[in-house]
Amino acid sequence: MEGQDLSAVNFPIPENIVAVLTDPAAYGDHRIFDAYRWLRTNQPLGIASPRGFNPFWVVTRHADIQAVSQQNQLFRSSDRPIALLSSKAEARIEAATGGGGLLRALVQMDPPDHPKFRALTQKWFTPGNLRSIENQIRDIAKSYADRLAISGGHCDFVSEIALGFPLRVVMTILGVDPEHEPKMLRLTQEFFGVKDPDNTRKGQSDGVSALSDVVSEFGEFFSSVVADRRAKPSDDLASVIANARIDGEPISDLDALSYFVTIATAGHDTTSSSSAGGMWALCELPDQLEKLKANPALIPGFVDEAIRWATPVKHFMRTAAADTELGGRSIRRGDWLMLCYASANRDEAVFQDPDAFRIDRSPNRHLAFGYGPHLCLGQYLAKLEMRILFEELLQRISSVELDGVGAMTVSWFVNGPKRLPIRCQLH
Repeated sequence: MEGQDLSAVNFPIPENIVAVLTDPAAYGDHRIFDAYRWLRTNQPLGIASPRGFNPFWVVTRHADIQAVSQQNQLFRSSDRPIALLSSKAEARIEAATGGGGLLRALVQMDPPDHPKFRALTQKWFTPGNLRSIENQIRDIAKSYADRLAISGGHCDFVSEIALGFPLRVVMTILGVDPEHEPKMLRLTQEFFGVKDPDNTRKGQSDGVSALSDVVSEFGEFFSSVVADRRAKPSDDLASVIANARIDGEPISDLDALSYFVTIATAGHDTTSSSSAGGMWALCELPDQLEKLKANPALIPGFVDEAIRWATPVKHFMRTAAADTELGGRSIRRGDWLMLCYASANRDEAVFQDPDAFRIDRSPNRHLAFGYGPHLCLGQYLAKLEMRILFEELLQRISSVELDGVGAMTVSWFVNGPKRLPIRCQLH
């Protein structure tokens, strides 16, 4: 779908700011937040025209992102990629898939498909249903808190706790054997890490080929899961997906694979990033840790602040389905828009002292889970996991600090800490 010639519109974003927006490393070293701050002040809804990319609107204000997100029939997810791609990568994927994508996940669907597919698993992720597995989650959290004790308080919080804990929870819900967790972790890191030299798939010269290979390997694994659950359904989430029907017809293999990949990747990667981001903040802000330990009732607020602070999904793209107006700008049918959630979550118009980490921040109207019809299906699970994990960890530690240099993943789409060496004083 073609939009207007955005380069001719009089709301250009300066080249130096565009260069930051399209530099994966800027999301790892935090330069992106300076760019967001400049955009919110000077050009909150402007045009980026980077070399090698199709032009796109950059939406940085909380209110504008909410407005777009509420109107999912006007600002669509299925017409073009929902993550920023170069024009070459976009064309290659379109040619390879006949105009579709490598997957057809919930985040890439529009009505009428989106509400139908969302309804398949929605009850699984309600607070009421999640209470039934809370004890399982706590047992898993205790096993990971034990790792901290066994280490003597010295560990890489990312690799030894933050990555494994939510992955174990998701695999338990899916009914997948723990022996497959290393493969799922590797594939998730490769899926989101095509721009990161430590996480990108080895032996591939470009991101599209690497991503295609990752999706194929996911497909090989989950096709066996689908076959098994169709032959022997059980009470796990994998059986719900494998045997799902839409309008009386079984869902396609692509739709089943896409559902599995979404839950298996987004279901743990974003939670691990938020958990590690929260721990990193506590390492640097001992007063916040003291407050938290003195009053464990603040843990849910800490969890929301850690999620706001980390905002693992940095953006989604939307495509205008009709001419409209947004934030005083004329948006034309076919225009591509980047919704910058991490900018919205530091918007001075919504958050007092937005660059401060405050565990008692209230209200905390962050958009890290999205907004509107595409609000993250797993938000309650993510917050439940993080609450339980930190309840268990905080019972065991009296203080925590960095024990080396932390590092962030290099990605403009989904990113978070990839190394976080910590040293704890244990009770």
